[in-house]
Amino acid sequence: MAFDAIETPFGKTDKIIGGSATYVAYTASNFITPVQQVSIVGYDFPDAEMQALKKRGVELEGVKVVPDKKSFFWSGKYHLDMNTRDTLVTDLNVLADFDPVLPESYKHAEFLMLGNLMPKLQKKVIEQMHERPKLIVLDTMNFWIETAWDDLKEVLTMIDVLLVNDSEARQITNEYSIVKAAKKILTMGPRYLIIKKGEHGALLFHNTEVFFAPALPLEDVFDPTGAGDTFAGGFIGHLARTKDISFNNMKTAIITGSAMASFCVEKFGTQRLKEITPADIQERIGAFVQLVNFDIELVQ
Repeated sequence: MAFDAIETPFGKTDKIIGGSATYVAYTASNFITPVQQVSIVGYDFPDAEMQALKKRGVELEGVKVVPDKKSFFWSGKYHLDMNTRDTLVTDLNVLADFDPVLPESYKHAEFLMLGNLMPKLQKKVIEQMHERPKLIVLDTMNFWIETAWDDLKEVLTMIDVLLVNDSEARQITNEYSIVKAAKKILTMGPRYLIIKKGEHGALLFHNTEVFFAPALPLEDVFDPTGAGDTFAGGFIGHLARTKDISFNNMKTAIITGSAMASFCVEKFGTQRLKEITPADIQERIGAFVQLVNFDIELVQ
């Protein structure tokens, strides 16, 4: 839960609502409630945004409000390809002292989504659970791979699903081949690996099985910020609703996550996620199905 200021080739914003947990919560709440949020914000985080999340079935007992500090702030500028960006400003503010404490009511959750954060804090959240969740999903990034590898390596042994992009998978393993990188990562603890490839879709690996989900070609892409978190929210939201963590259902979850991410990029920040309806979601998932559904007749 944070503020972002974003510039893309198609527009720019002043300070708007962002943050990994915000995107995940707005997305997952389309599929299951309650969503139990753990985060930290400053005095400047608007109460109206808190109320909007509550109306969506997001519980905020685990969100700490620090009365004398500002919320985390990030500012960035995207290049024309929308896959590369320059960070202009990073103000940790309250995040510098974040020490996640789970309310008692959160400690029996069956599904746990660990957003992109310091690995030692992700580990601390897992250790506070009364019993191991049915599924633990973890997102990370190149910064933690570079600066906190020992902590990250330890937390990888505690999770079920790792979310990374292709460059991060290569960074973890020193393997250029994505297939070889996936095999190595699956020996480090996670049972499932999702490699996000932005506008080129996502890959799911489990044992010797591989599934590829494309990204939907869109006319307008205004802001890719939060697309990965939105993907994660759709993915775990579908799994938590169905309570089925089989490989086959994870395929559906990846399509669901991809569909939700395709909404996210259509407007700046969380704006589009606040507008969509269940009918919109079903229609978009249907578009994904049509994208990959075909009959083939082999010529003898």
